[in-house]
Amino acid sequence: MHASQHIINQTKKWIDDVVVACHFCPFAAQAVKQKKIHYEVETSTGSDACMDAVLRELIRLDNDADIETSFLIFPHTFTQFDDFLDLVALAEALLKRNGYDGIYQLASFHPLYQFDDAPENDAANYTNRSAYPMLHLLREASIDRALEHYKNPENIPAANIEFARGKGLSFMEKLRDACF
Repeated sequence: MHASQHIINQTKKWIDDVVVACHFCPFAAQAVKQKKIHYEVETSTGSDACMDAVLRELIRLDNDADIETSFLIFPHTFTQFDDFLDLVALAEALLKRNGYDGIYQLASFHPLYQFDDAPENDAANYTNRSAYPMLHLLREASIDRALEHYKNPENIPAANIEFARGKGLSFMEKLRDACF
């Protein structure tokens, strides 16, 4: 199997077994079921090349209405969470600079994800701890439509944190690590 496909398969397993199964994103199951997710592996290690990859994904979304959302996976770079946060800031600036603010939304996932106010060993961090560093590009219009049918969407993050903490660090860690 090609290395990129292996990385994509691990990412899909993480989405199925963690994101969907734990209901971290109540909208993910439908996109998975409808096969409206695009996965792209970026092997470049330089920030400029990675920003070019983000722009290519935005253009892909512009040109293909059948894709609801895209995951841009960085398996060989941004291994340190602080470096990844720099990438996220660059990507958010790129969205604004290119007129995509309000059209697409950026979510971020990382193997060492840590919320600002959480200790490193908090199970809640696993709501955003993925198999690889990745950026998730979502259509804002799709999010808005989904939220119309979801009661109290503002409670989603707190419910996710409560779920993860209820399951415990060991459970969440094993669940994510089983995706490898």
